[in-house]
Amino acid sequence: MRKHTLIIFNLQRPARCVGSNPASGGSPARGRARTAEGGDLPPLRAGPRRPPGTMAAAAAVVEYKGWKEGYRCGYCGSERGKVSAGMWAHSMTVQDYQDLIDRGWRRSGKYVYKPIMNQTCCPQYTIRCQALHFQTSKSHKKVLKKMLKFISKGDVSKVVGGEEPMDSHIEDVVSCDFAYKSESHVSQSELTPLSVDHAERVENEDKETGETKEVDQQTVESGSLQICVDRDTPVPGEPSHSAKTVHAPPKPGKGADLSKPPCRKAKDIRKERKLQKLLQNQMRTLEGSQLQAGDQACLLQNSKSKANQPKTIEDFIFDTLPDDARHKLEFTRFLCDSPLEAENAPNGPECGYGSFHQQYWLDGKIIAVGVIDILPYCVSSVYLYYDPDYSFLSLGVYSALREIAFTRQLHEKAPDLCFYYMGFYIHSCPKMRYKGQYRPSDLLCPETYVWTPIEQCLPLLEHSKYCRFNQDVKAVDEGRIKELGRVRVLHKRTVMPYSVYKKRRKGPSDEASVHQYASLVGQTCSERMLLFRS
Repeated sequence: MRKHTLIIFNLQRPARCVGSNPASGGSPARGRARTAEGGDLPPLRAGPRRPPGTMAAAAAVVEYKGWKEGYRCGYCGSERGKVSAGMWAHSMTVQDYQDLIDRGWRRSGKYVYKPIMNQTCCPQYTIRCQALHFQTSKSHKKVLKKMLKFISKGDVSKVVGGEEPMDSHIEDVVSCDFAYKSESHVSQSELTPLSVDHAERVENEDKETGETKEVDQQTVESGSLQICVDRDTPVPGEPSHSAKTVHAPPKPGKGADLSKPPCRKAKDIRKERKLQKLLQNQMRTLEGSQLQAGDQACLLQNSKSKANQPKTIEDFIFDTLPDDARHKLEFTRFLCDSPLEAENAPNGPECGYGSFHQQYWLDGKIIAVGVIDILPYCVSSVYLYYDPDYSFLSLGVYSALREIAFTRQLHEKAPDLCFYYMGFYIHSCPKMRYKGQYRPSDLLCPETYVWTPIEQCLPLLEHSKYCRFNQDVKAVDEGRIKELGRVRVLHKRTVMPYSVYKKRRKGPSDEASVHQYASLVGQTCSERMLLFRS
């Protein structure tokens, strides 16, 4: 019987990585690393959250597209209920994107958008899992055990359940009749600022005069990505109560044979063998030294406590397979097209920060592709493609668990990286509540942008689909816009504060649009990112 191979995991920085089918020796994937470069930008004011030791990166360059109201919602089916704001990211640093998703933004390719929570029909709350404290649920363990059984024996019952759609945040720009139909047509030369000295003279110009002049809103065309995605089968619900077992007396002639030892469960036998093996290994480490009776008792107790601890996610994923396993589990990589600039840092992960694709291969056939962003404080899951013929493996759930384990692995090298972002939690759509089963997890307050344990949020969401989770009525958005004039603008290849741009620009005022943009991205990002103005 021939062996099968399932290839799953390997990462590299997207701008430099290419991939091929390792089983067939295929040619590398081809594609663009990014559509626009930030160029040699002048030094910008550093944000307060950049991890120590990270390398300075080119500033983000974005085109703000404004609000889009009254378009179709893929969650509730409302034809005109969706409301969101969006911008096209020509380039973006990982720190800027980290700060943006901590304010409720999300990317779909190069399009970055934010639902207008108190107006949209289905509020989408940013959700993150505390990866370091993650505990596998019963349903998660079933998925992991099913995959292990499939790898080891190749025998899994293909029970098809109700399909759980992907958290398709790209529905905002794909499945709906959105206004943005093509990519941005801004030329590369317009996105490359001039020399540092010239930009600094523009900065000083604002200090010489305090005069202000109002100018009018200007709109630009943008583009959407044509991406089709699906998600895994739904996570089975866990029983809320354990059924009581009633032991009826044995019928005559059918009772236990008292002359034989009582039957034992195979699970208990395995536990005992594991305990004995662990005890033997610890005994050997003492290198033959004489043990006192108390030491032996203590050693035995420690061994029992370790054996009785619940399995971690790593115990399932990295479990040793038998030599005659039917499949092998690995990953491979290929070029990833993303606006995020790849970065490396001395105290960061070895693979660096940025966007990565992960391919799942089975017997030379690709069955799934996952996309993740590795950011300074989290691994952010973007989306997953998978072959529906393998939905019986619950690839969506399995890939999420693998990514949580990967986050924990990255944390060992990058201590600040300890969260796993799962996109949006949509309580008003029952089929999208499955993300709440990854515990412990937090939801982002849509008004103050502080994280709140999901257990405290769920009772509020049962009464209202839009909620402010921060119960401190005096709390405000600490990152709100305070000085509009400090917003960074890229105009005619020159970096300048908005206060200078206002005086130079001819035409109607765009202050309302710029203020809307700055209030949504926050003061820190508005001073770091470059807002393109034509």
